[in-house]
This record gives sequence, C-alpha cells and structure tokens, in this order.
Amino acid sequence: MTFKIPSIDWLSDPSVFAVGRIKAHSDHKYYLTEDELATGEMKLRQSLNGNWKFSFALNPSSRIKEFYKQEFDCYSWKDITVPGHMQLQGYDKPQYINTMYPWDGHSCLRPPEISEEYNPVGSYVRYFTLKENMKEKPIYISFQGVENAFYLWFNGNFIGYSEDSFTTAEFDLTPYIKDGENKLAVEVYKRSTGSWLEDQDFWRFSGIFRDVYLYSIPKTHIQDIFVKTDLDKHYKNAVLKLDLKVKGDFNTVIDLELKDKKGNLVGKSRGNAVSENMSLELPVKEVELWSAESPYLCTLHIVIRDKKGEIVEIIPQKIGFRKFEMLDKIMCINGKRIVFKGINRHEFNCRRGRAITKEDMLWDIKFLKQNNINAVRTSHYPNQSYWYELCDEYGIYLIDEVNLETHGSWQKMGKVQPDWVIPDSKKEWLDIVLDRAVSMVERDKNHPSILIWSCGNESFGGENIYKISQYFREKDPSRLVHYEGVFQDRRFNETSDMESRMYAKVLDIEEYLSNSPEKPYISCEYMHAMGNSCGAMHKYVELEDKYELYQGGFIWDYIDQFIVKEDRFGQEFLAYGGDFDDRPTDYNFCGNGIVYADRTPSPKAQEVKKLYQNLKLITDKKGVKVLNKNLFIDTSAYVLEYSLDFNGEEIYKNFMQVLVKAGDEKYIELGLPEANIPGEYAVNTRFKLKEDALWAKAGHVVAFDQYVYSVEGIKAPEKLDKLTVIHGDINIGVKNKDFSVLFSKQEGGIVSLRYAGKEMITRTPMPIYWRAMTDNDKGNNHGFRCGQWLQASMFQRYCDFKLTEEDYKIVVEYTYALPTTPETEVKVSYTTYANGEIKVSCHYKGVKGLPELPMFGMSFRLSADYDTFKWYGRGPEENYIDRLHGAALGIFEKSVIENVSKYAVPQESGNHTGVRWVQIKDKKGFDIEFVYEKEPFELGVSPYTAFELQNALHHYELPKVNYTVVTIAAKQMGVGGDDSWGAPVHNEYLIDSSKDIHFEFIMRACK
Repeated sequence: MTFKIPSIDWLSDPSVFAVGRIKAHSDHKYYLTEDELATGEMKLRQSLNGNWKFSFALNPSSRIKEFYKQEFDCYSWKDITVPGHMQLQGYDKPQYINTMYPWDGHSCLRPPEISEEYNPVGSYVRYFTLKENMKEKPIYISFQGVENAFYLWFNGNFIGYSEDSFTTAEFDLTPYIKDGENKLAVEVYKRSTGSWLEDQDFWRFSGIFRDVYLYSIPKTHIQDIFVKTDLDKHYKNAVLKLDLKVKGDFNTVIDLELKDKKGNLVGKSRGNAVSENMSLELPVKEVELWSAESPYLCTLHIVIRDKKGEIVEIIPQKIGFRKFEMLDKIMCINGKRIVFKGINRHEFNCRRGRAITKEDMLWDIKFLKQNNINAVRTSHYPNQSYWYELCDEYGIYLIDEVNLETHGSWQKMGKVQPDWVIPDSKKEWLDIVLDRAVSMVERDKNHPSILIWSCGNESFGGENIYKISQYFREKDPSRLVHYEGVFQDRRFNETSDMESRMYAKVLDIEEYLSNSPEKPYISCEYMHAMGNSCGAMHKYVELEDKYELYQGGFIWDYIDQFIVKEDRFGQEFLAYGGDFDDRPTDYNFCGNGIVYADRTPSPKAQEVKKLYQNLKLITDKKGVKVLNKNLFIDTSAYVLEYSLDFNGEEIYKNFMQVLVKAGDEKYIELGLPEANIPGEYAVNTRFKLKEDALWAKAGHVVAFDQYVYSVEGIKAPEKLDKLTVIHGDINIGVKNKDFSVLFSKQEGGIVSLRYAGKEMITRTPMPIYWRAMTDNDKGNNHGFRCGQWLQASMFQRYCDFKLTEEDYKIVVEYTYALPTTPETEVKVSYTTYANGEIKVSCHYKGVKGLPELPMFGMSFRLSADYDTFKWYGRGPEENYIDRLHGAALGIFEKSVIENVSKYAVPQESGNHTGVRWVQIKDKKGFDIEFVYEKEPFELGVSPYTAFELQNALHHYELPKVNYTVVTIAAKQMGVGGDDSWGAPVHNEYLIDSSKDIHFEFIMRACK
C-alpha cells in the first residue's frame, strides 16, 4: 500500500494495515568481515533503544498533531524508556482482561470501529546521529514490536504505518537521512483495527515494547533466506536447499561452507553466480539430526565475494537437519512418534510486562529444560527472535502462533454466540489476517525448533483462517498446521492437520481416540494451572502410552502475569487485574503459571517435572527398571545414583553408569545392603547429569523414583508409670514433673498443654472441615455447594464430655455437634500417659445427604515463636492426594512463612501428605512433635488460619503473624486442575461425607 498523506481513518479501516512497510523477510544476521563475524557485533546496525522523548494523550483529538515536524522542539518533553510499555511508565493504566473486549460496557462498538473518546496515543521522538560507518549507505529502521498501531515520520517526512503488535515492521529511511542530527517521530495508538484481532488473555498494554534499531546493508546483500533440509527416507543423508533473494550488485559470487559442531567442513559449494532470486543446493552425507533431545546444529556460512575475491557479506546460518511429518496419522520427528510435553508461554516480566529481556528468556529456556518440558506454544503471538534462537540451540519444539485472537467476538460469558464473529469468511478481513501469517512465517521460517504453524487462537472458524492454513502449506510443506478453533466450527475442518482441543476431560479425549479418528490429538491447552492447581495431571500423561494418536499437550501456562505495585504503605506486592482500577477486568485469572511472576518456581513445577520425565524409573526392593522413552538419545550422559533410607535418614548411597538405548528398557540390580532392622525403608533412584550441560550443572536430577517398604518387628513394651490426675470442678488436670495438661469440661477441649513449664497452645484445638478455597474451588462453586463445612468449622458445638480413668492412662472424650443439614457429629478423644504423650483420636460420623468434605483434621494454634518445622513425609514442595507424583518421602525442613505458597490470592497451600512425624520448633530449639499412629497424616503449617486466608484478596491484607497454625488431617481433598471455571476434583480425590472417618496421632515434647 502506498499513501503519501497519513490518515487517522486508517485506525478503523481493515484494508489499511501496512503503509510503506518493507516486505517481511528472514531474521538472519550478516557481517562484513570474518573479524566482525568472530565478535558477533553487527557493524551495520545501530540500536535506538534507550530514552526517547514522549508525550501522552488520552485520545487522538487531544494529541500534539504536528510534533513530527522538524521545527517542533521536543527536547523539553519527558523521557520514556524504549523498549517498554506506556502503562508501566506512568501513563494510562494497565488493564487485564480475558475473553471480552476491553471496551465492553464503555463504548458501543462493532468491528472495525474504535472509540474516539478513549484511545491513548503515545508520541515518541528520538534524536540521533548516524554512526560513521553507516553514512553514505542505505538506511532502514526495524521495529521488532509496537503495540498496537503506529505512524512513522523521519525528519518531518511521512514514512509509513503498521499494525500487528508482535511481528517486525521495517521501513526505508534512505531518502531523508541527514548529516548531523536526525529526528525520528513515532505516533503509537493503543486501539486500531488490530485491537479486534488481538483479544488475547493478557494485560492490555501499548507502546514500543521491543527493540528498535537502524541498519544498513553492504553493496550486495541477501535480503531473505529460506533454508530447507530435505532428508532421505532413511533420515541419513540430506540435500540442503537454499532459496535466496538478493539485492544490490549481482556481479558477485556466493560460496557456501557447511561446518559441524566441531568446526569440521561437511559440505561446500563455491563460485555460484548471483541473481535476484536464486536457489542453491548442497548434498550432505551422514547428517547429525536435530531434535529437542539432541539439538545438533551445523553452521552454514554464506559468503558473498566480489570480482577480486574480497568478502562483501558473510551470513552465519544455523542449520538443524530434521524432518517433521505425518506418518499413518501420527506426527513424527525424524521418523519417530513425537509426544509433546509442552507448555504455553506468554512473554512476561513482573516489572516490564511483555518487554522481556534476553536474561528473562535465558532463565526461561533453562527452566524448561531442567523440568523436562520439551515443547512450547507461543501463546498467542510470535515471540522475540532471540527466543527461537534459544529453542534451536537448547532443544525445544515450538508451535509458532499467528497474532490472531478474536475471542470476544464469538464467545460471551462462556457461551458460543458467533452473531458478529470476525474474521470468519468476511472478505474485508482476509488481507489483514493473512498479512499476520505472512509476517510470522517469513521472519521465523529458518528455525528448526518450529515444527508447527498455528493459525491463531480462539478466533472461531471460517474461510479466512482456512486460507491462512493453505498459505502455510503452500509456502512451507515441511511443517504441519494447527488450529484449535475447528472444534468450535467444523465448516473448514481441514484447516488443522491435528485434532486440538482445550481443557477436554480425559474421558472426552478417550472417546475421540476410541472411535477411529482421522487425525492425531493434542491438547493445545490443558491443566489450567491457576493458583493451587495441576491436580490429576497424571491422568492426561497416562494417555500417551494408551493411545498412539494421543501426542501430548501444552499446560496453561508458564508464568503468572502479575505486575509489581506498591500498596498504600509503600510495600511492593504482585498486583492483578482490578488493582489498577481497570474495569472491566478478570481479576487474578492472569495467574496460571507453574512459575511465579518473579521467576521463582511454583510448587506445581515439582509435579510437572516428574510426569514429563522421558526416563521412567520403576524401583523395587532390589533394583530398578529403566524405560528410556527418549526417541534418539541413550542414558550415557547421566549417572544413576541410588540410595537407601531408613526411617527417612540416608544409610547408603552409590553410583553407577547405566546404558539404556533410546526406546529400550533394562532392569538393574542395585546390590543394596540387607535391611533387617524393623522400620521403614525407601529405595531412591535418580538419573543425574554426569557433566555440565548448556541448561544445567552436573548433578542436576533429570529423573527420579522411590520405592517405600517396611520391615516388621515386635516393639518392646514401654514401661508405664501411674498418672497423677487432678479433678477440678471445671478442669481435669494431668501432670508430672516435666508435663501438665488441662482438659476443660466447659470449653470442650485442651485449654493448657505445658512441657518443661512452656505453654504450647494458645487456644483450644478443634476439629476442622474447611480449607481456604483455591481458585479451582471458587471456579466450581465449591463454596456454594460445601459452605456448610465452613460454618461447621467456625460454629460447631461442644455437646458431651466423657472421662475414663485407669492406672496408666486417662481418656477424655469430647463430642461436637455440627451445624450441618442433616446434622452430624465428631468425637475427639485424648488418651494421656504419664510420660507426657497424648494420643489424639478423631472420629467423624458419616451422614448421607451432605456435600463432599474439604478436609477432616485437627487445628492447633501455637505461638508464632514456633516458626520452623521439620517433617518426615512427602516433600520438599507442597503436595496433595491428586498431586503427589513429584513428591518424595524424606525428612525436610522449612520456615513456617516459607510454607505459604505465593499464589497472588491467598488460598490453601503448603500441605504435605504421608507425614509420619513433624516437629514444630521455636527459636530456642524447643519442639512439639506430632507423630502418626497406624496411618500417616496430612500436614499443614501456616502463620494464618484457613479463615484469614479465605478472607484476603492479597497477601498484604493478611494480618501480622501472631500464631503458627498446625493442621493434622486424616485427609484433604485434591486440588483439581482440569480447568478453573467448573471442573470438579476427580471423584477418587474427594472425601465422601457419607462415610465414617477415623484417624489418630500422638503429640508430645520432642525427645
């Protein structure tokens, strides 16, 4: 499109989306000399990142219209940082929204209309002087990401206009460059036609949020490269094909040199004549293949030389030889069935929004590899180019997704209502959406990590999206095409090469796979990791071995999208939707990550890492079966560490080298020492990195397993002493020289418990049936359905007291009536011995007609001085009955405050299953201990009660730490995670309130 005079009307015209923009091309680097190549610094590039002059306006009518003119002095304007968002630098406000459009209820709009009243405008100005070595050459400018639409002027001249926030926009500045100071002016609009196409589940920002730089080119320049690695049917030999677009002086030649990882020459071609559009081929024998498991990259040097043989341009292009294809309806990488152990990833930083740094990306890629994640869907837009380079180098499979989501145009309040859906088959929307696909493919096409092109996200169906898929296939038949939206609209079912669904239940997936499906299946979004979630993930992973056409899925999602903000006392906290007075909003629905917003791992990652293991270990008393589920690599890079624990303490450890080829299995005898002493044993097996890898240090655990068993024995009878019992009018007392306890007939429980004169409890311990609701609980109406258990926890009534006194023990039993409908009761008995031990027995009387129990336990409120705890149970991170695969049995220690997970909305967290004992310690080392009797219990330790957590919307709203709350429970229901807006916890992980529940434990001073 060519226009000389810019118009504000372009913002609402779907036919205008790229004015004066250079045609999209590959994102390769180029250098002028071998020395420059060695440094990696492109001399013909000049960064414009940094401080720009800035003016803000709430809408177009109030903007400074002529700021771009040469004579308009902008030096007095305030500074703004590029890359960055306006909303995180003091202008406008962030708004988080999921499916609805952000103007819903504020403006009555239909596509392609935009509001004239609210459309924030950022006027950016950058003064610069061109680098010496770039003078007298053509000059171009590259914007890597501008949200949402922008106009560009240079030295007072209109240059162009662009939409699409997440792909590169480049323009030619050559005719207007000057010696000395130059003025670049960019007018950025938050809303445009593109806003209707960018309705992703994320924060609504605007501004120049990715790199901006100038670049020049040598006299002969390869503008575009398309690399094709054509493997033979045996995946042994290849023909490397290059399609090149060249500009400049064609009186030159091109040399090709292909080198392996060690720098050895494996292919060359010299003296190829240059033309504007040309193709070259290079045969390669016995190629090393690229995969996520072994991301082997060769380097192709494309060298342009002039008539004298002097270097004009050098392009180092990384090459990954791999073949991705559909074989008998199964997606295969290099001939082997692939399983995506994936995750969806937004670009996000809690301080910078989507203006993430290279350091962020490097942290992310290492985290993915360390946690056995092998695939990423770039939800829901093309990412920064550096991310693709990292995925090539480290080994991550990618679904690269077009910047297209129109969720609010067809789904309202969860219901499909496509009465005005876009783009659908509307011809006026075809060019603009197809341009987004072209921009992505042309930039990213040479990255071997990209296996699948995605047509966008949640944009319903229609012919326009089908035409995107057809473009992908015609342009690049080496990759497959994904689009989940055909599930909602089957008119163009062939849009997607695979059946892709979001948040389908396991039974629904099995129904599809059991009925002669035409396509393989992936879950492009599953395991909605909002708050305390990821329960029963194993049910999905188990489908991998059950159905060949089930080829994995992508967890939603990677990182919490929370933004650092200060509360009214000046303390920083992680804010979510609504905390910026943004309305409408979807509040904390942006918190779905297995990584917290500050880039620390969430406890959910523990489960993901275990279930995504490619090395399956099945351990028993004597050894371990190793199933190598890798497709291409053996176990030679790892060492097998094995150990034996006795009652939680390690008593033996050793190492061995084990070689199991890809796809094979082997049983290994471990030669463990005899285990004859009565007690509990655990055989632990771990594969660890033998040497440092790119993504982790030597010793990093890539896979683990554990087998627990007991050796029975006869316990020596303990000598019992007679009790001293004091019968008061209100209290029953028991004591010896180091211990005393008071049982109250008035308050219905223990009112004092002293060891060595130190009072242990602050309030009477009481049964508890409620947990602070998780995000998933709220989403499935748990509170409405089960709220009477909250009432029961707060308002149960002590109604009966019974005393049984013997020589060596005293049993005090309390009965509590619960205000449930129908009524039920709970009995708690305390059996006290002269040695200071108290056995606590809890019995819940099941009643039909009540909803599921959130938990059944006893809650103890200790002094906050008891601020650390040590336990023998599952850990180290929190775990639940439906999320315990990643937890191991062992002895662990934590502070009480650390045990509260950093979910943005306070909720149930910090639970541990399978606990044998726990010691709660104060700063002086004094402990109270809770020990299992017959069956291990579940443990919660927190500075807050369930009710305090329940009532807080942010952590800063919680009270100051006054107590340590210890919850010993027979059982707590699972956390669920199929989705966060209705999916219940699976039945087997619920607590049936119609059945009796009984559990016991002992409390005592720690010996």
